[in-house]
Amino acid sequence: MKRRQALKNIGLGAGIFVIGPSALSLLQSCKNEPEYDWEPAFLTASHGYALKKILNIILPASDTPGATDLNIPQFIDSYMDKVADEERRDRFLQSADAFSRSFKKEFDKEQGEGSEEDFEQLIKKYLKATPAEKEAYAKRNTETQDAQNQDPEVEIDDDAGAFVYLTSIRGVGIWAWKNSEEIGENVMWYDPIPGEYIPCGSIDEFGGRKAMSL
Repeated sequence: MKRRQALKNIGLGAGIFVIGPSALSLLQSCKNEPEYDWEPAFLTASHGYALKKILNIILPASDTPGATDLNIPQFIDSYMDKVADEERRDRFLQSADAFSRSFKKEFDKEQGEGSEEDFEQLIKKYLKATPAEKEAYAKRNTETQDAQNQDPEVEIDDDAGAFVYLTSIRGVGIWAWKNSEEIGENVMWYDPIPGEYIPCGSIDEFGGRKAMSL
């Protein structure tokens, strides 16, 4: 895969995850898996460790359950193992490897040895990047080789891949959190038997300004 196509596929504009009914079913099946016994089925142990740390920072437990309370790391790993096609798996691993290299470059240690503070620092670097910085990440993958003589085996740029990895995890993590049974029934506005259609009701009267669980 050529570098320009790799960037297009891994996508600063294209999602690694495609959410459908099978993903919803898988999400619910992951809710009862004991978190402390988890061993990734698709990811390496190092990538699994990083995934948990990242999601704990993006979706921490507070007065509502956090990512690990809802087994969202297990869901993402199972999704890639059981639902995603080969191309999507490859793209996810490419971005996960890029994040791992970026972590090693930033802290001079493997991501499996990283602290929460280390991951928080790297998350801020990429997810709070300016539009100009994001554009620069993309250009690093498209301008470092001659367009007529590209190496199809070349790795994607560490910064661009890490940015894509974190953006994808944040997106699917929030989706999984909002669509989990626990959040849908106990945190969001949940009405198992919707009543009559009231077009002009007060938002304070219906749901207390909470988003409605689908």
